[in-house]
Amino acid sequence: MPQSKLEKVRVGDIDIAYKVFGKGDRIILFNGANDGIDAWDRSFINSVSSNHTVIVFDQRRIGNTTVGSKPYTYQQIANDTAGLLDALEIPKANIFGYSLGSYLAQQLTMMYPDKANSLVLVASSCGGKDHTPKPPEFIKLQSDIVNKSLNNVPIPPQELKSLSTASLGHGWIKLHPESDNIPENITSLQQLKPGLPLEIANNQNIVGKHWEDNPNWVGACEKLAKLDKPTLVITGTDDNMYQPYVNSLKIVEKIPGAWLVQIKNAGHAVMDQYPAEVGKIVNTFLSTTTPNN
Repeated sequence: MPQSKLEKVRVGDIDIAYKVFGKGDRIILFNGANDGIDAWDRSFINSVSSNHTVIVFDQRRIGNTTVGSKPYTYQQIANDTAGLLDALEIPKANIFGYSLGSYLAQQLTMMYPDKANSLVLVASSCGGKDHTPKPPEFIKLQSDIVNKSLNNVPIPPQELKSLSTASLGHGWIKLHPESDNIPENITSLQQLKPGLPLEIANNQNIVGKHWEDNPNWVGACEKLAKLDKPTLVITGTDDNMYQPYVNSLKIVEKIPGAWLVQIKNAGHAVMDQYPAEVGKIVNTFLSTTTPNN
């Protein structure tokens, strides 16, 4: 990632750590699960910050942001993020979310529509009754890995390899077979994600399931459609486990005028697989749909 000073600002009951890159219209980025500021790929940040001010931040209890006294929920993270924008004197921004972060981006946009110029969703779902679930065996695999990590039980290499394969997709692995190698000495989630509090990994797993597996909820798409924000949806065509790509298609069906970009030989890890390309797509979308914000 390009060099930028790590700064902190007080928002409610926490000190939020953030970095700012570039200059121009603002875009704020929501990480995927288990990741903090430094997980963003350098070439993606370079691309988007070439003509935008990019704000990245650690969510509560992750990385350099403090724990606070309030629980990790969609609503609370949306409140935290709105508070961060206020503290930075940013009245409106383009909202970008990847994976779990795409759920948080939707929540922020629904709760604070006046703060959102546009919405970019990568590897996403609107959740609720129309959500196409992950395969049951993969849901179990994810839960087992989190539970074993919480209880200090070594994770078998094959389980971690299955997690990696699901993230990358078979097209990418065929092109880059070395990318699916997991060192034998890696036996825990903490080794894969140094500095990640296991409590947060568990909390994020829980809130992700709530978004996806709540048939009594209509989901976010109907409300987002009424808000009429320019929306870009990006998915890897090999994302079949983490976030079945058909959920991205459903978002575009529900939100009139939404852009859809499907990337071949990309899985759920599309942000790491094609970071520069995603950055170019985002720049094109923003310059086309929000040229004067």
